[in-house]
Amino acid sequence: MSVSVENLEKNMAKLTVEVPAEEFEKAVQNVYLRQKKNISIPGFRKGKAPRQLIEKMYGEGIFFEDAANDLLPKSYGDAAKESGLDIVSAPEISVTQIGKGKSFIFTAEVAVKPEVTLGQYKGVEVPKTDTTVTDEDLQKRLEQEQQKNSRTVTLEADQEAAKDDTVTLDFEGKVDGRAFEGGSAKNQKLKLGSNTFIPGFEDQLIGVKSGETKEIHVTFPEDYHAEELRSKDAVFTCEIHSIERTELPEIDDDFASDAGFDSLDAYKEDLKKQLQDEKNKAAEQAKKDNGLSKAASNAEMDIPEAMLNTRADEMIDNFARRLESQGMSFDQYMKYTGADRNTMRDQVKPQAKIQIRNELVLEKIADTENLEVSDDELSSEIADMAKSYNVKAEDMEKMLGDDQKDIIRKDLRLQKAADLIGKNAVEVEKAEEEAPAEEASDKAEDSKEE
Repeated sequence: MSVSVENLEKNMAKLTVEVPAEEFEKAVQNVYLRQKKNISIPGFRKGKAPRQLIEKMYGEGIFFEDAANDLLPKSYGDAAKESGLDIVSAPEISVTQIGKGKSFIFTAEVAVKPEVTLGQYKGVEVPKTDTTVTDEDLQKRLEQEQQKNSRTVTLEADQEAAKDDTVTLDFEGKVDGRAFEGGSAKNQKLKLGSNTFIPGFEDQLIGVKSGETKEIHVTFPEDYHAEELRSKDAVFTCEIHSIERTELPEIDDDFASDAGFDSLDAYKEDLKKQLQDEKNKAAEQAKKDNGLSKAASNAEMDIPEAMLNTRADEMIDNFARRLESQGMSFDQYMKYTGADRNTMRDQVKPQAKIQIRNELVLEKIADTENLEVSDDELSSEIADMAKSYNVKAEDMEKMLGDDQKDIIRKDLRLQKAADLIGKNAVEVEKAEEEAPAEEASDKAEDSKEE
């Protein structure tokens, strides 16, 4: 196999790959042997027809396409490696020669990693993050802990429903005395005040008791999704089965005692320390993120469109896998939302551009600063991973292949570059009209490309 490389504009390259005729012939023969059992020729038992006769009847190229598809993955992979290019996109393949007794020739247009010219990345100015823990922050956290310790009780028959209670009911709705599609349900749970039903419906259930039947009078909104019901008056007959109420514990010393503290003041002090730690970590991360955005906006690079498309497709594929893990197929999602892959690609491209830009800048900084990841640092990271999966570090080490370890090492190297930016960034008070760092970075990047 031979490979030639032609450098194109805008960080694109074209590989021309020639596979020897004898190798292509071998691939064609393998396809014939694989497919002949499915081919019937008069005068021969199924699967017994000679290749020459099949080619005579259906054309000599009958097996060419499958042979090419068999050859392409390995041939392209070998050619990409042999080219020495740092390829950052899926290839666009074009077959330029295919035929009996001929070498198989194809081209692959690919994007190559763009060169990055760094601007200032040390000492960049970033907005200062306020890490003050306010009384409001503390109260909100206390209320969150209060919610965690809540309990649900079923009201007695003589107790009335109130806002935020959950009512279980049967209902049947009628317009002009006639039932309509979707207007009835059995054992429906409805949280009063959630505004999930027609405006006015939930308000009229406040004060009902379990076992009671009540008529609800409402008017469908003018923009209701069912056109035939818009602005129509409706009557719903509701039969109340039960009412549930969430009871919260009092925020007092007993509440603190249940959490393991001597007093409410001691509990508050502990929560305040937790909040302070969280805010400090969030501020440190914001300093890194904003510093990276500034460093990226100061850098120059020409990101090829094919690289953007490849990253956008990877993001869509990751999203599809997350959907499937939640029980929904990607096709179902597109049907429900009316989206298609091209639309989604356009939607995620701006984020793909930010990801690529930041990664390229971090890689360049790591190279410039000679940042490396030691074996001990890699082992420490793998040990942390092992803890999260509840396995032994040595077992995790065995499970990971060399390629996976290289990815982890690369990620750690980029983290070091991000840490360097954050450590050297200069925090300044936020200006009232200051644009978000990423937005400003995008504008600067776009102006450079123009």
